Amino acid sequence: MNKKEAAFWQKFLSQTTIENPIFGEAWSFGATDEMADELAKLVLNGTKTATASAKVEYDWENEALPKSNHHYDMLLDGSGNPVAVLMTTKVYMTKFCEVTPEHAYKEGEGDLSLKYWKQVHYNFWQTLFKDIYNKEVDITNMEVVCEEFEIIYK
Repeated sequence: MNKKEAAFWQKFLSQTTIENPIFGEAWSFGATDEMADELAKLVLNGTKTATASAKVEYDWENEALPKSNHHYDMLLDGSGNPVAVLMTTKVYMTKFCEVTPEHAYKEGEGDLSLKYWKQVHYNFWQTLFKDIYNKEVDITNMEVVCEEFEIIYK
């Protein structure tokens, strides 16, 4: 945790009634600073209350899958500034092709439709897998880790 994150966490601790909250990670949404800023704004205004990630990335990176009601994560903007403390309240897996309109709506992006969600996420993962991992993945049938979260502090 860097200085800015530590100061934000201390402010949260000084104002919360939660006993011994466990810090998870500090992170931002998206692949670019601009995307991180845009998505952080959607979280802060209450439009974005969910996210999704490709399970295969957890496998490749040998990372544990997220858990609900386990720890508190710090959301960062595109400049790495802390903007909120979040709690993941629900985690489930489904295939990309079976993501629901309700989940797409909760992600709060674009016109909030499943069609928009599928187009944007398909393109994002296709580029990520090709450019970062140099791998091909059947995105339509891949497992997606769906998370819902709430703002605990901002």
